Amino acid sequence: MEIKRVGVVGVGQMGAGIVEVCARAGYEVVAREVNESLLAAGLDRINASLDKAVARGRLTDEARRDIAARIHGTTALADLANVDLVIEAVPEQRALKVELFAALDAACAPQTLLATNTSSLSVTALAAATQRQHRVLGLHFFNPAPVMPLVEIVQTLMTSVETLSTARAFVASLGKTAVLSPDTPGFIVNRLLIPYLLDAVRLLQDGLATREDIDTAVKLGLNHPMGPLTLMDLIGLDTCLAIAESMYDEYREARFAPPPLLRRMVLAGRLGRKVGHGFYDYPDGSA
Repeated sequence: MEIKRVGVVGVGQMGAGIVEVCARAGYEVVAREVNESLLAAGLDRINASLDKAVARGRLTDEARRDIAARIHGTTALADLANVDLVIEAVPEQRALKVELFAALDAACAPQTLLATNTSSLSVTALAAATQRQHRVLGLHFFNPAPVMPLVEIVQTLMTSVETLSTARAFVASLGKTAVLSPDTPGFIVNRLLIPYLLDAVRLLQDGLATREDIDTAVKLGLNHPMGPLTLMDLIGLDTCLAIAESMYDEYREARFAPPPLLRRMVLAGRLGRKVGHGFYDYPDGSA
């Protein structure tokens, strides 16, 4: 199956990046949000990213215009009827995603592939809400999607060989590298990452080290590009909490249990860079 038109549902931080990646690769992209306000905010996010690329000499003005012309915003699921692939990037809430996949199954053509960008939820549970389980899979992009080179392709027990083959070709066409994971919570990256991040929070919570020393130790001692607390601010503390809760619900292992400090920070609205406050403060809204 050849992918020509892509739909992206949810144009927040991750969805906007996925829209940009697909449009840069030459695909016509239908970007769908639930209302005009969220759609405008998402398109503004994409335009700001493209403008930054032009300012840094990574895009010409002509290329920027061509990319923007391939992006079509909408609030109607019906506008996804003729796309070849839909990538869902709505908030990490199981009930919301299950409801959406049932709606997409009804709105899209029978041959359309349905993919989720979930980082921790069961892809099988989403597929079960449809009548096309063999055409459902996970395409887990990493933040920021235009920069990060990896995509986890997640297969369920029902995902067909043809669907996987099409997904691999699609990911390659984006200039990304694909790895294949079974449908287990956390897949590959978050199965390793989340316990590490939670342990960093526990170090801070227990007063064993300062936030600066934790991040500096990891950067210089492990040669990571950023420390774990800085990384959590980038991902979003609410997202980290949601992933940890999902993984703990599945595995019931202490290493996946969210520390109280993380819960308190999310309740206090300290969600990271996207709101200007997390483990660190970002007065301009970014690092």
